[in-house]
Amino acid sequence: MVMNPKQVFLSLLIFGVAGLLLFMYLQVWIEEQQTGRVEKKSEQKATSVTREKIQEHIINQNPKFHMSDDPTEKRESRLVNSKSSTGILTKTSHSQREDEALGKTTGSLTTTLMEQHQGPKNFFKKFSKMSWPLDINPLNKSLLKDNKWKKTAATQEKRKSFLQEFCRKYDEVSRLQSFHMVSRIYVEDKYKILYCEVPKAGCSNWKRTLMVLNGLASSAYNISHDAVHYGKHLKTLDSFDLKGIYTRLNTYTKAVFVRDPMERLVSAFRDKFEHPNSYYHPVFGKAIIKKYRPNACEEELNNGSGVKFKEFIHYLLDSHRPVGMDIHWEKVSKLCYPCLINYNFVGKFETLEEDTNYFLQLIGAPKELKFPNFKDRHSSDERTNAQVVRQYLKDLTRTERQLIYDFYHLDYLMFNYTTPFL
Repeated sequence: MVMNPKQVFLSLLIFGVAGLLLFMYLQVWIEEQQTGRVEKKSEQKATSVTREKIQEHIINQNPKFHMSDDPTEKRESRLVNSKSSTGILTKTSHSQREDEALGKTTGSLTTTLMEQHQGPKNFFKKFSKMSWPLDINPLNKSLLKDNKWKKTAATQEKRKSFLQEFCRKYDEVSRLQSFHMVSRIYVEDKYKILYCEVPKAGCSNWKRTLMVLNGLASSAYNISHDAVHYGKHLKTLDSFDLKGIYTRLNTYTKAVFVRDPMERLVSAFRDKFEHPNSYYHPVFGKAIIKKYRPNACEEELNNGSGVKFKEFIHYLLDSHRPVGMDIHWEKVSKLCYPCLINYNFVGKFETLEEDTNYFLQLIGAPKELKFPNFKDRHSSDERTNAQVVRQYLKDLTRTERQLIYDFYHLDYLMFNYTTPFL
């Protein structure tokens, strides 16, 4: 059959229209596919960003989620920071009143809100990079009433200068990364004191003194051990908002009291493991005996009592400890961050009573207030001193003694303690 020209033209026209429609459909389909892929990528990216922001928010809000470069810190933070407040960004009623008393202005409030929005991590990152003057808040020596403190004053200046010089040389020692790092600092607002608690370095009597200064008791001798440590009468610096923390760090008198690291370690062991203890025996004792005592009997494994000093040292030096660190034997460099926080006063346990009474003179405390010198617990026991420490160290190998020194080497260097008997 022969098609005439008209039929050929119509056929070509129909074929062309069909082809055009097919082309248009395919073009729309391809565009939809490309758009879908772009939207999917955008959604994935948005989800990723949201997840990252959520993780960052969690890290900023809760210090126990802080991921350290040091694998031991990830494990140790569990117990060391267990008392840290996670509500620093929540403005409580007492902090509102105290901030008003500190003269908080609209401008500073705006700054605080910006810092809260940025999160504690960013705030402390900025805070840690500040160029600290040698002495932010010099102590007022005009309050001294006599000349008997000249030697103590000279010793104090030497200690501060030594610490400052050390920190200038080893500036990378510590960086404040999260607000929990000020959780060991106690606040006394009346006399504007910040005291960093170092356990086994006179902290119980120091907290008693702060309670008397704050008007919570008339005498340090009337305050029980439980009232000091479990009564929650004293505020810690991490209970304030970021502006409150920053203001106090820059305007209050900051004190830290330290002790020979080996003496402090032995003192902590004697206190926690050589006397009945409902916390340290089941939590630490059981784990230590299970890992470091071969053929331990069932009774020892069940009650955790009777930990030997050598076993305790094996736990301390173990990179895979069965239970985390504790503030009673944690390094001072990781409790008080003395290379980041510029302490106005560096006291030592070895001269505890003299140093503290000198400090009380400097801040203008009542004349009748003297630092209590009684032993807080186990009063019948001999105080841990150099001779007692030697008795405990003699059961260790030379390598073990050296490793203990290495563990606390920053504390030895920062506070100019003599290398122990090794």
